[in-house]
Amino acid sequence: MSTLSFTLDQLFPEAFPSDRDRSVTGVAFDSRTVAPGAVFVALAGAKADGARFIADAVARGATAIVSGQPRPGDLDGAIAFAQVEDPRLALSLAAAVVHPRQPATIVAVTGTSGKSSVADFTRQIFQALGHEAASLGTVGIVTSKGSKYGSLTTPDPLSLHASLDKLAGEGITHLAMEASSHGLDQRRLDGVRLKAGGFLNLGRDHLDYHPTVEDYLDAKLRLWDLLPKGAPVVINRDEPYAEQAAAAAQRGGHPLIGVGRKGETLRLVDVRRDGFAQRLVVSFDGGTTTLDLPLVGDYMAGNALVAAGLAIATGEIVPAALSALMELRGVPGRLERVGEVRGGLVLVDYAHKPDALLAALTTLRGYASGRLICVFGCGGDRDRGKRPLMGQIAAEKADIAIVTDDNPRSEDPAAIRAQIMAASPRLREIGDRAEAIRHAVGLLDAGDVLVVAGKGHETGQIIGDRTLPFSDQDVVRAAIAEMDQ
Repeated sequence: MSTLSFTLDQLFPEAFPSDRDRSVTGVAFDSRTVAPGAVFVALAGAKADGARFIADAVARGATAIVSGQPRPGDLDGAIAFAQVEDPRLALSLAAAVVHPRQPATIVAVTGTSGKSSVADFTRQIFQALGHEAASLGTVGIVTSKGSKYGSLTTPDPLSLHASLDKLAGEGITHLAMEASSHGLDQRRLDGVRLKAGGFLNLGRDHLDYHPTVEDYLDAKLRLWDLLPKGAPVVINRDEPYAEQAAAAAQRGGHPLIGVGRKGETLRLVDVRRDGFAQRLVVSFDGGTTTLDLPLVGDYMAGNALVAAGLAIATGEIVPAALSALMELRGVPGRLERVGEVRGGLVLVDYAHKPDALLAALTTLRGYASGRLICVFGCGGDRDRGKRPLMGQIAAEKADIAIVTDDNPRSEDPAAIRAQIMAASPRLREIGDRAEAIRHAVGLLDAGDVLVVAGKGHETGQIIGDRTLPFSDQDVVRAAIAEMDQ
């Protein structure tokens, strides 16, 4: 919460015509964080309507209210009040005034899978090209100094703009950030001064929030509306919905940077596996280059090219951006190699959606001269329709697939597992996640590959309303250590 003073008209232009010059101390959307003299923005949420907390906000010292509903009849007449069409948008734009500094060059990437990798890869490219850079998303905020804080894909507007202001104050000039469908739909990125945007793919996810896949796509493509006219967009042309993303970009007046095998700008001519890496041949206007990418899988090659495209979209030279790909490091929990035992390899991956699980298993099949083993589950209080889909994918693509608990949240873990297990009799069930991982590690032999999927970088397991310490990587390492004794 800022301790500076603002006028209502500075924060919410034209919303308070009779109180436009009133001074306030800042903005809050959670009544529990209201400070004396602040504006409280009442947001309508899935679980509770912020209008219910107006009285609490006033009791805590709020002197002005912004809401999507009419003024409450019992509200003290001394309290300024504005009814606006979109309180979430108003909050985001006000947050950009309260925290005005931003890195000079900001790019954002959206898509169902790969956002964390692309944001981090873009940061690494910017850094390799001599810029002070950061990335922001699911794994937190990462800078060249390695600091990390925060954990939401797209934080709330006040937190987001406070982070942008802090990064700019630390000398960060280039930022790559994830743009989730929730964040875009809820206007959390409004007020961020973007230079370019990227679209990766669209698969089944968040259908507990978006009514249809079409609504989900529309939320993703709202990213183009946040770009200034003429700002480039980068699209992986090999992925589903690439055409829709390109058409929407062109309608908005955004030049297209297409990447991938079908890419117009960075065309992937050839991919050859080279151990636990791959050699890419990429053509572009002015030449063709061969580069060694120290990452696994076609989809990681696509992610790397989107990251290079975002750097190019901000003015970086094509050969330099592509050359930087050869030094990329993987993101924690994204096909992360954790250890080996008896000649078998163990990886941890964040795949918690059907498309992501399919991509991970398809990729790792090529590295398993023995069996491909998978441990996975599905989160509670989320899209239930994906559970049998993921069960079917695991049963078909893995030699051994063990269903376990992910983050059951408020649901019965056994019921979640049953919905997954219904997909195939080939699935095995071990509810306790640590036990499932230990069992899978114990199965490994020479040439086998085990992927523990679903939680990736997470260090906690959400059971009920509690988050208990849990790390797939730690459990894997402990299991390997036990076998090595």
